[in-house]
Amino acid sequence: MKPAPAGLVTAMAVACAVAMAACGFGAGPSSGGTATLTVTRDYGTRALVEATESDPPASETVIRLLDSEADVTTRYGGGFVQSIDGLAGTGSSDWFFYVNGVESPIGSADVQVRGGDRIWWDYRNWSAAMSVPAVVGSWPEPFAQASADRPRPVRVDCLGVRPACELASRRLAAVGVRAPISSGDRGGSTSGPQIVVGPWARVRGVPGVDGLGGGPAGDGVFATFKGPTSGAWHLIGLDEGAHPARDFGPGGGLVAALRGTGDEPTWIVTGSGGSAVRRAAEALDSASLRDRYAIAVTPAGPVSLPIVAGAGE
Repeated sequence: MKPAPAGLVTAMAVACAVAMAACGFGAGPSSGGTATLTVTRDYGTRALVEATESDPPASETVIRLLDSEADVTTRYGGGFVQSIDGLAGTGSSDWFFYVNGVESPIGSADVQVRGGDRIWWDYRNWSAAMSVPAVVGSWPEPFAQASADRPRPVRVDCLGVRPACELASRRLAAVGVRAPISSGDRGGSTSGPQIVVGPWARVRGVPGVDGLGGGPAGDGVFATFKGPTSGAWHLIGLDEGAHPARDFGPGGGLVAALRGTGDEPTWIVTGSGGSAVRRAAEALDSASLRDRYAIAVTPAGPVSLPIVAGAGE
């Protein structure tokens, strides 16, 4: 049998790449586990779509998964979402997505979905924060690393209030994550995701936290601490416009995620004093964190941050 011309072989290869199923290759090997898709609006305060996919194929991408569950329009060549179920981007609001609690730096057409991934799309006003690098709402990610071939080490960096550090470690152990407690001001030095636990007077100086001085535009956290007044710091919750909206007082605890000093996210579990820090550590669970960018924790329970007008707590 005479070999096919090189040009024909190339054309056939291209055709196979475009329509792999027709060439007998299918969608490629799947990755074991269940990927989840969440679509919300207004900083997670309103749920729009919930879906799962078992053992996603190698060809599955974030945009394909979304398109299979919602009516989607795109822009810029199909990699960026313009609207989901008719809700479209405007001059100051748009769609953003997170993979395992970390904002994606590339378009949704270029991100593969693997079993265990948690994909979260949120439609929000970005005028006060164009980028929110990391969020807490995909717990137990980024710590569980369910889709990773080689999970990176996780550390609880304890800067005081040892009972709260031990509680944070137990919360991680409950979702299958081994997270040893380390003492000392070493925030940002780990090669994997970490949780920094301690009173604000110490946490505020950790590299990557830097007192939350940059505001939401700098670090994506819609909260700050005021004081100290009579030795105590007051946790202040900010609204979507980064304006002070609620004073939680010295008893308010904070759970928030930041980019950290490297590529790995750094979570902070903090408050003015020991009771506030312990209260924040107690909130490390899905019921408290689900679909939230960050939370303030009060004796009455968690409050979603930023504070969105008209949204329930």
